[in-house]
Amino acid sequence: MIDAQTGAEPRTVRQGEPRLTVVSGPSGVGKSSVLGEVRKRSAEIYFSVSATTRAPRAGEIDGVHYHFVDTAEFQRMIDADEMLEHAQYAGNFYGTPRKPVEDALAAGRPAVLEIELQGARQVRRAMPEAQLVMLLPPSWEVLVDRLTGRGTEPAEVVERRLATAREELAAESEFDASVVNADVQAATGELLRLILGREL
Repeated sequence: MIDAQTGAEPRTVRQGEPRLTVVSGPSGVGKSSVLGEVRKRSAEIYFSVSATTRAPRAGEIDGVHYHFVDTAEFQRMIDADEMLEHAQYAGNFYGTPRKPVEDALAAGRPAVLEIELQGARQVRRAMPEAQLVMLLPPSWEVLVDRLTGRGTEPAEVVERRLATAREELAAESEFDASVVNADVQAATGELLRLILGREL
């Protein structure tokens, strides 16, 4: 696969060498469910913890759910090239610290980062050897049913989510592999095989 932004091909990784796997997919595709199963089935995988400038919510623990930092520290991390990717959303900054990922890989642990499309593109530029995996719905109709079936959001919010989903799915060719989430356990097994680089 060739990078759409730079035209560069990802660096090849030797068989068994740990690598960063970036998991993306549209809202409603089941990323949390599948990655929750991945966590249960493999303790060796390092799951990246994002940094953010937003305030902690009730029950959130610094270093577990997010690394909570102020805006000045976040900007310092950007300037020092300590972020694999970063973005601003709803007035707050979010990003992936580079060092914990590199430390995990150096220690022989595969690493996983769940992130949206723009962040995945940034990671590809920052770490060309990263493996990009898109989680897909069984069909567009199933995804629409999942998003509209929640019944918890206004119609205009759902429409924005669907528009974003169309954009994300259209970028599938930028990814190294795709996993269809028709069954959580089957999708988990396929994703684990990709993350670990071996048959289970």
